[in-house]
Amino acid sequence: MDARKLFNLEGKTALITGGTRGIGFMIAQGLVQVGVKTYVTSRKAETCQEAEAELRKIGEAYAIPADVADADQVAALAAEFSRREDKLHILVNNAGTSWGEPFDQFPQSGWDKVMHLNLGAVFFLTQKLAPLLRNAATSDDPARVINIGSVDGLTAPAVENYPYSASKAAVHHLTRHLARFLAESHINVNAIAPGPFPTKMTEWLLQEHGEEINSMIPRRRTGTPGDAAGTTIFLASPASSYITGAVIPLDGGFSTTR
Repeated sequence: MDARKLFNLEGKTALITGGTRGIGFMIAQGLVQVGVKTYVTSRKAETCQEAEAELRKIGEAYAIPADVADADQVAALAAEFSRREDKLHILVNNAGTSWGEPFDQFPQSGWDKVMHLNLGAVFFLTQKLAPLLRNAATSDDPARVINIGSVDGLTAPAVENYPYSASKAAVHHLTRHLARFLAESHINVNAIAPGPFPTKMTEWLLQEHGEEINSMIPRRRTGTPGDAAGTTIFLASPASSYITGAVIPLDGGFSTTR
């Protein structure tokens, strides 16, 4: 054991879906800062260009526009990434969306949109990129798939975002299922279940109910970029090589102490 190398990620390559803003961008910043060649993807080309420019101020980063809710674009993203790289050490499945509406009016379209992106994209992008993950993987240093779930998949939310909470609970269990079957390929699959972070998705909620939300969190605050990046760096590093199938609550104690 060389403890000085336990968190060393230099020379590795990562892909982060939804990596141009919010928690995905926080993670991207952290990985770039520790020497990971980092690709980010999201739907809008302009947003991708802006994120790439910002990340390149601190390290090596690239952006590839793609809507991972669309099967054809998932295939195209995997093909483009494979054209550029022959190995993928770290895949962060972060892209997600939410939809809130009263139970009696909740539309099929809202349900399908959330499930396709939050759950389907996790499985199918991992499937398409599995050859590159296998190329990067060794017994001593597995490749990593890190799925971003949610505290809403661990507890029953107080808001009517039914497919969001259901999709994130499914992501947690899919993480365990994939971990079991990909272990033989030396691919670790873990999930992070964030609580409230200041992002575009939570902007209104935190503006209207931030004080109340903080009062229910034992740590009395929302998450920070360092929290998101630090947990991801741990799960991507040699320090976590014996951990797979885990769901780590990143919520200041909200789900673990209720």
